[in-house]
Amino acid sequence: MPLHVFEPRYRKMVEDALASRRTIGMVLLKPGFEGDYQGRPPIYPLGCSGTIVEEERLRDGRYNIVLLGRSRFRVLAEHDGEPYRLAAVEELPDPEGDGPSLVELRERVLATLGRLDDGAAVHLRDEVPPATLVNGLAQGLDLLPVEKLSLLGCDTVEARAQRLLEILEFHALERAKGRSTLH
Repeated sequence: MPLHVFEPRYRKMVEDALASRRTIGMVLLKPGFEGDYQGRPPIYPLGCSGTIVEEERLRDGRYNIVLLGRSRFRVLAEHDGEPYRLAAVEELPDPEGDGPSLVELRERVLATLGRLDDGAAVHLRDEVPPATLVNGLAQGLDLLPVEKLSLLGCDTVEARAQRLLEILEFHALERAKGRSTLH
């Protein structure tokens, strides 16, 4: 995920991450955050960690970075001490689930993506692991934040694939009606 980091508190977070494990976490702010954006508005407890795999520091202190998603987590507690949020987190396991079901879900997800792309065929090599496919689509598709949060909340890759299929089928129906927000 490419990010442009411009706020002073997040510039410091990137500097600190680059000086240590190169890892940051991302969470979604709850609705109504706008009034306290500069403070600590409420967040959803699920997030995803990512490792900074590319960085470019600009002359004015801003950064362009690329994050590689690593794992889902649950926020256990927040801590003071920095202008950005610090938290104790619990890494969440990401088991695959039922293998045969994942094969079927993979085909249905790809077929639905084809319908969303005006009938374009979507072909992937078979050796793409299910977790890579599902998590890559969950991250890369232009989904609403609440849709991405619902994917993050799935306890298995199989459940995430099923939820992704539901979201894509909904967008396919909405596109047929001329109302989809998915691009």
